[in-house]
Amino acid sequence: MSLVGHQPPPIFRRGPAPLVRLIVLVSICLAMLVADIKFRYLEVLRQGLSVVTYPLQMAAAAPADVVRNATLYFATLIEVQLENAELRRTQLGAAQQLLRFEQLKQENVQLRGLLEMAQRVQVRSVGADVLYDAPDPFARKVILDRGTQHGIETGLAVVDARGVIGQVTRVYPVQAEVTLLTDKNQAIPVQVVRNGLRGVLFGTGQGRLEMRFVLAGADIVEGDELVTSGLDGIFLPGLPVATVSSVAREPKDAFASIECEPAAAVEGSTQVLVIGRAALPPPPPQAAPAPPGGR
Repeated sequence: MSLVGHQPPPIFRRGPAPLVRLIVLVSICLAMLVADIKFRYLEVLRQGLSVVTYPLQMAAAAPADVVRNATLYFATLIEVQLENAELRRTQLGAAQQLLRFEQLKQENVQLRGLLEMAQRVQVRSVGADVLYDAPDPFARKVILDRGTQHGIETGLAVVDARGVIGQVTRVYPVQAEVTLLTDKNQAIPVQVVRNGLRGVLFGTGQGRLEMRFVLAGADIVEGDELVTSGLDGIFLPGLPVATVSSVAREPKDAFASIECEPAAAVEGSTQVLVIGRAALPPPPPQAAPAPPGGR
């Protein structure tokens, strides 16, 4: 049997030609596009599809977001660490400058006070810095950075901007030892500014002072200011020494118990003034002897 001109059975027919189907589908798409632009009837469908596909979009974008966020995090972390380090350095520098400024301010105040003290006493004086406390736990002594090469002598009075703090008791070529007023072996003659009452002030060894051998009936009250009397020939008269903090009188005691607070920062001064002894006035000129036979 010849197969030439044989036609396939109808069951195997494939419908319209591909070109026809393409034209039909393109026409349908164009019609839907024009209708959607004009009537917006697919807007709800698009919104629904976007909601449904959103998790898929987020899952697909997650790896890229993780990489981008990690890069940004580490870059920001490094930048913040560098900024923190720079801020710490700046803060430390500012704190150091502030501390230095406060120290210079205190030193200037003390130096001004010392200059005023030097002008007030009107004698030769030497400025000095306190180096350290003397290595003796049972004494109140400090070491100065001035000695015999600077004119320091044993027995000279030492003051700060507010008053007397002690006396030079030992001298070296470039250093000097000062026994503070609060030392238990130190004494200084004083008088009350209000009425001129004289007495002797002793150190207690515990940062305070005590005025001893004052009669119980003496006119001295709390708040009286004590200054040097100058009777010992060492301390110039009129230098502030202490203020009376308490006065106790017992009927059975002949002397009053008088405690005083130092006027100066005896155990806290860093800049001091060593006051020299007052120079004796020159002797008066002697009158020339009368010539013999003069009238």
